[in-house]
Amino acid sequence: MSATARKTAPLPDDIRAMKGGSPIVSLTAYTTPMARMMDEHCDFVLVGDSVGMVLHGLPSTLGVTMEMMILHGRAVARGLQKAMLVIDIPFGSYEESPAQAFRNAARLMRETGAAAVKLEGGRHMAETIGFLVARGVPVMAHIGLTPQSINTLGGYRVQGRGAAAEALLADARAVSDAGAFSVVLEKVPATLADRITAEIAIPTIGIGAGAGCDGQILVVDDMLGLFTDFKPKFVKRYATLGADGEAAIASYAAEVRARDFPAPEHTFSDKAPE
Repeated sequence: MSATARKTAPLPDDIRAMKGGSPIVSLTAYTTPMARMMDEHCDFVLVGDSVGMVLHGLPSTLGVTMEMMILHGRAVARGLQKAMLVIDIPFGSYEESPAQAFRNAARLMRETGAAAVKLEGGRHMAETIGFLVARGVPVMAHIGLTPQSINTLGGYRVQGRGAAAEALLADARAVSDAGAFSVVLEKVPATLADRITAEIAIPTIGIGAGAGCDGQILVVDDMLGLFTDFKPKFVKRYATLGADGEAAIASYAAEVRARDFPAPEHTFSDKAPE
């Protein structure tokens, strides 16, 4: 291979093949600039339906539409060359039947260029996962805390503790057997996540599931500290952009009110440049 050859984006089978190897790195993105920043560093980038809460101020992911996902999916696609693009199927667009799931998954892939879709659910979604995979739609599964089911789960609680561990393990086996190429484990005890990782054939991608998973994902706005009033326990802030940004805005407002901005160097004269 030429020393100047550019890395090409992996495909779902490449992600699957990373099982047990170097940890898989992933983040969410909703915009082109963010996608460009993470393209060099991530194996895959997820356009999450968390966009509804993060960028649109919705109280949950339930109000996210296909149109919103396509809009943000296209934006992220423009910023990626080296990382694989995965996109969430929003609530209400795949649960009714495998046929409904295929129509909407195919539309998301066709209109955004995503290489795969992510959907929530374990054993009860295994038939749908198999249906999609058999028809050329790679699927990333998502079990544990599934935000689209927040009203039935009773809040954003840790999943799989105590007697519930076996049920979650059964969900992991089901989605793996159905043909998913990987599975997100959200807000799961680390010991259970380790067990799942050891017992299923596909990579596990953790978010609040310990360091033993085959990979990790975070909402990029969380890890960059863009929120000053929200920090889940499983998030490490690698920057404090929210506080820095608010301070910068306050400085700008003060300078405008004092007529210190714009200064002469920011102003155009009536003379043509020499």
